[in-house]
Amino acid sequence: MQFRFPDEVTVGINMKDAVSLLDAVRQRLAQGRGFAIATLNVDHLQRLGQDGAFARAYAGHDLICADGNPVVWLSKLARQPVSLVPGSDLVVPLMELAASGGYPVALIGSNDDSLEKAAARLRELVPGLQVALTHAPGFPFDPQGPEADEVIAAIRRSGARLCLLALGAPRQERFAIRARDGLDGVGFASIGAGLDFLSGHQKRAPRLVRRVRMEWFWRMMSNPRRLAGRYARGFTILPGHAVEAIRQGRNARRGS
Repeated sequence: MQFRFPDEVTVGINMKDAVSLLDAVRQRLAQGRGFAIATLNVDHLQRLGQDGAFARAYAGHDLICADGNPVVWLSKLARQPVSLVPGSDLVVPLMELAASGGYPVALIGSNDDSLEKAAARLRELVPGLQVALTHAPGFPFDPQGPEADEVIAAIRRSGARLCLLALGAPRQERFAIRARDGLDGVGFASIGAGLDFLSGHQKRAPRLVRRVRMEWFWRMMSNPRRLAGRYARGFTILPGHAVEAIRQGRNARRGS
């Protein structure tokens, strides 16, 4: 499915499920090709319509999957159905893939303590995992500033081949493109709160809540002051995307 934004920027979901995404990552690592993974959700859709730099960076990602049930529903309206692939659920499978291939990894996030605890937990869960670097940039991190150059240099020195970025949108996605273009053969995955969930710095919704597709509501109620407005703004843009998805679906039906 394609999402269109101002200045003729188009963002498309090209990974239909976790299996296809992990297969693509495995192939790119084996071939020594750099890449950037983005996980599209409603908050991102809302920001993409307002932030041109964010939209251009997002459109430059190599692998994009659906990290939100509304995005999955829109894909069905467009007759291009994809499965839900939450960024947080990708953390361990990506690390297992890296360990199986002997690829060192880097964890880039917002808090040293969280990163250290996440690294320790990942080493427990994934035997043989090589965590070559953990790094928490200063706040607010400028993905286009001098500190970004320092982080890229640290990743290069570490020898990491796969980096998890837990810096929050839009910083992590903008940095992913800059770093991918500045380093040969390194992959970047923007996974949001995935490392904080592992470290215990944030609590994820219970499995039952996720199963009934209400994780967004659980998160909002856990921090309404910060998230209620964000979700409200996100839902306001869904009708327009639904109309576009239906149009794409009609075109797909005519072409079949």
